[in-house]
Amino acid sequence: MNSKDIKLIADFVAQRLEMGETEWFFKPESLFTNEFNSIGSPSHMSERKSKQKVAENAVLRGHPAIEKESCTNNDSNDSFSAAQKSLQELYSTVCGCMRCPLGQSRTKFVFGDGNPQADIMFIGEAPGADEDRQGLPFVGRAGQLLTKMIKAIELHREDVYIGNILKCRPPGNRDPKQEEIEKCEPILIRQIEIIKPKIICALGRISGQTLLRTKSSLTALRGKVHDYRGFKLMVTYHPAALLRNPKWKSAAWEDLKFLRREYDGMEL
Repeated sequence: MNSKDIKLIADFVAQRLEMGETEWFFKPESLFTNEFNSIGSPSHMSERKSKQKVAENAVLRGHPAIEKESCTNNDSNDSFSAAQKSLQELYSTVCGCMRCPLGQSRTKFVFGDGNPQADIMFIGEAPGADEDRQGLPFVGRAGQLLTKMIKAIELHREDVYIGNILKCRPPGNRDPKQEEIEKCEPILIRQIEIIKPKIICALGRISGQTLLRTKSSLTALRGKVHDYRGFKLMVTYHPAALLRNPKWKSAAWEDLKFLRREYDGMEL
């Protein structure tokens, strides 16, 4: 490493700290090229045009754009079906959900976020405290890292769709209970049916095990293409796990490259 590299690193870190960032996800092989050389210049990431207008995404994110009165408190699992042709229609049907006790304790219903016609869908297990406050998935530190992971495979967060198995936060961020999954997963299934992604990425062991109905370890689930109700599904580390154990980032990068290669054949 020469003095120029050190200066680039220092400038990069200073810039990111000013922006409030404390975690970065780098492509290992481009540590001293793409990421640092992009400082002060247009992003090297591919500029892909979103398939949907920003305003439409805002409606789907946001609960501000949909009147609370449009929510209905449905207690049965069959209260939504193919009748809901769009994510907005589905949201309007389920955002007042009280099918399990989590509906009583939540601050906001966390439906999902992103491109309603996305080719790639990321699915975690449940909202955390930040998500419960904002009504959006993956907006805390783990969400910031997920955004960087998406950028690392030369996509933007607006290109993909992000959701969770549960739409309400479990108290203390505990693992989802089976009865909660049984009540909430039908909503996720309908989201997937509407979006029709080319590939789903399950984030973390719990998400992978739940979706695939297996007790296999994360190690056994990674590096493979699984079938989930006719959709391709792969499993990688949850961003929160990478924050706790940065040594896993290298393995996660291999998963991300595998995801991009499986999606459109692109080698990173």
